[in-house]
Amino acid sequence: MSTLRFSGRPARPGRLRTALLPRTAIALDLGSDRTRACVPGRGVIFDVPTITFPGASHPVQRGTIVDAAGTARMLRRLLHRHTSRFARPVFVVTTPVLGGVIYREAARSALEFLRPYAVHTVPTARAIALGADADLSRPLLVVDFGAHLTEVFVLSGGAVSDARRTPLGTCDLDGTTTRDGLVDAVVAMVTGMLRQDRTPTTLDALRRGVLVAGGGALRPGTARLLGERLDTPVRTAPAPHAAAVRGAAALLPGLRHRPPAPDPAAPNPSPDSRP
Repeated sequence: MSTLRFSGRPARPGRLRTALLPRTAIALDLGSDRTRACVPGRGVIFDVPTITFPGASHPVQRGTIVDAAGTARMLRRLLHRHTSRFARPVFVVTTPVLGGVIYREAARSALEFLRPYAVHTVPTARAIALGADADLSRPLLVVDFGAHLTEVFVLSGGAVSDARRTPLGTCDLDGTTTRDGLVDAVVAMVTGMLRQDRTPTTLDALRRGVLVAGGGALRPGTARLLGERLDTPVRTAPAPHAAAVRGAAALLPGLRHRPPAPDPAAPNPSPDSRP
């Protein structure tokens, strides 16, 4: 998990009381189709289409923030009633594993209007595992069926050791892309991971079973078909469409007063996997 630094002027004596106010803490999941927010103790506070305003453009597309200004306008509309102008909020934002620094910087830019105390980021894969209360002491294979992007991850020791994605999701299921085709794309990504992993990590994770999340996990038969194709047990996360934002929210109590830290360099992303 990384944290994005926000610079700020030293607090004036008259502002000390403001600095002591409880910080608002919000987890965000900016999906291509839906944007969700979760607050510890309150649960999901909104789950809405990712659009700048009704009938307008989509600022997040296939795991990429393509319009930071539009994303900021959307978040201003959604968050204004959930934040206080007197206390700088703390955010945890789920981020695509292969999104790198570019995605994290775009997320920071979209939230700057709130002058946040800190914006922490957590890989979607880890957030899903936390939201599903998965055992992270053993290798774990996670599949996230999104609306416009499907990602496959291997977690080892709680950190992402491998990740693949295909620019296909449940919104692409039509006459040319079928549920079987989407599942076959996931199987191809897992097969590629097994071939390239010179350690037993991926195989151990596969034998343990697959954790599936995302809105696509709610589609009848998807988890069953994936289990048949991979010949392994498949577990669907509780409320799989909101697993990532719940997991991100679980991190907030320990981050509410953590000072900002520099954003580390991003690892070299692997190319998209295509069916």
